[in-house]
Amino acid sequence: MLSSLCNQEKQGTGAPGADVGRQKADMIRGTLDMLILKVISLDPMHGWGISERIQSMSDDALLVNQGSLYASLHRLTREGWIRSYWSTTENNRRARYYALTPAGERQLGVEHEHWTRLASAVHGIMSAG
Repeated sequence: MLSSLCNQEKQGTGAPGADVGRQKADMIRGTLDMLILKVISLDPMHGWGISERIQSMSDDALLVNQGSLYASLHRLTREGWIRSYWSTTENNRRARYYALTPAGERQLGVEHEHWTRLASAVHGIMSAG
């Protein structure tokens, strides 16, 4: 199942007559979960910060839909892979922060290994012939 991770649409810049269609980043379900686990493995952070970090680390290629982000955060919490707690942001506002649990660290390793195999397989197909 494919779910949209990115709402940003980019226009091509080819010559006249070239394909200048829209590109929309669709990600395999679960990829957002893996990205969230990775981002909060670096530092615990609040939801908006997670979204901003994914955008920044992807050089603005990935813009996370807030509805998808919070659905993933709830799912990851239910699985026991992350925990949440209330803290004060850098702007002196109260926000729910998310941190990786030991089970989440293990799951991140599993997800990373799976992603590496999948990316290699796709690359093999796209490089053929």
